[in-house]
Amino acid sequence: MPLLVFHVLEGRSDKEIADMLDATHRVALETLHVPLRDRYQIVHVHKKSHVHFEDTGLNIPRTDKFTLLQIFTRHHPTEAKTAFYKKFTEELERSCGIKPTDVMVSIMSNTDEDWSFGYGRAQFLTGELGGAPAAAHAG
Repeated sequence: MPLLVFHVLEGRSDKEIADMLDATHRVALETLHVPLRDRYQIVHVHKKSHVHFEDTGLNIPRTDKFTLLQIFTRHHPTEAKTAFYKKFTEELERSCGIKPTDVMVSIMSNTDEDWSFGYGRAQFLTGELGGAPAAAHAG
């Protein structure tokens, strides 16, 4: 947690994808203060004919390097989110050559009960992960 889902157009190399994922994790560590091993990233690669990435009327130029990131996460303060947006675009440009005009982010907040990391348990609710009072751990 958070769960990061990337949508990109086909044509990127494995190295480009790996660099993008590493850059994103660095920014998440810094701005969202996630633990080092809290890394859940999925990349969906789309044919250009299967998606439309427009600019919402903002006159933002898009290229084939367009990257849409959906983040599913527990609540974060506005300041953390806006810091993520800024540092994410800066890091993608620096590390991956992706222009800030080719980056879109959508953050969807949810609650502790919306996460299960395995064993059929909601670890934030059971206390196995931080953020909730500890409860009895069912085996």
